[in-house]
Amino acid sequence: MSQLSLIQSPSSASGADRATHATSAPARQKPRFLARDAVAHAWREALAPRVIAMVEHSDSIFLATADADGAPYVQHRGGPPGFLHVLDAHTIAFADFGGNRQYTTVDNLAENPRAFLFLIDFARGQRIKFAGTARVSTDAELMARLTPPGYPAEVERAIVFDVAAWSANCSQHIPHLVPAGAATGG
Repeated sequence: MSQLSLIQSPSSASGADRATHATSAPARQKPRFLARDAVAHAWREALAPRVIAMVEHSDSIFLATADADGAPYVQHRGGPPGFLHVLDAHTIAFADFGGNRQYTTVDNLAENPRAFLFLIDFARGQRIKFAGTARVSTDAELMARLTPPGYPAEVERAIVFDVAAWSANCSQHIPHLVPAGAATGG
């Protein structure tokens, strides 16, 4: 299956109106902070089975991007448990649902593919960080594959994240939160 990425058209005014062009996935770029010995030992490249299981059962993730000038932006992405898909040992993808229509993430990824995912499981006290690059895809086959069955949301595109490295944090200082229905048993 080919994966398409969204490339900014010079004449486009917003992320919603951009022209799409097929491109290959960018090479996995490790962030500079991973070169420091004090940091590098805690990061891994290929996704481990326990990480894959956590990703595939998650219903929430934070996606951080930056524009060409390096101005950061972070956005929550969510869906039903299982909306995140592990395509291979280095790739996470998900259907991107219609939201606030600001398209800041889409605009940033058109300018700068470097991105960061932060997954936190408040109920189990676990968190995982993913450094890498991301791209937007409008490939119909990929979007269909990533769309959760029966989920009542409009899928506008897919986000494909190429994992350069990941790290699991300790559970210290993670507040214990449970879904509202689970707290009352209903």
